[in-house]
Amino acid sequence: MSDFELDGRLARDSDLVTVLGLCQLRILKDSRWPWLMLVPQRNGMVEIFDLTPLDQALLAFETNTVATALKEATGATKVNVGALGNIVRQLHVHVIARFEGDPNWPGPVWGFGQAVPYDESQKQNFLKKLIEAL
Repeated sequence: MSDFELDGRLARDSDLVTVLGLCQLRILKDSRWPWLMLVPQRNGMVEIFDLTPLDQALLAFETNTVATALKEATGATKVNVGALGNIVRQLHVHVIARFEGDPNWPGPVWGFGQAVPYDESQKQNFLKKLIEAL
């Protein structure tokens, strides 16, 4: 959607991977975890239930598709999916690959330590595997 505006904090903390049917698929700028984010391209949405029923179904489909691809691309022990939005109100869904022994396992990723930027080749390698799995 040409009039869609991404929250500045989401733009600052992530990079666009691709655009799916409803959502922007973005990668978080933190290499400690394979961490993706889906952002429905609908302005003014805060909660999943704010979306139309059709958009809710598309979001569920895209979330499941991305989560499945993430697990396949990484071999993750667990894939965490969450729509929190306590700080950034714009509706967005986190999809995070977790591994036993990763930083802060089994605790949450939010608020733990400092982000570690990707090495560009590491990032491109991961995204290539992800896109192939999609």
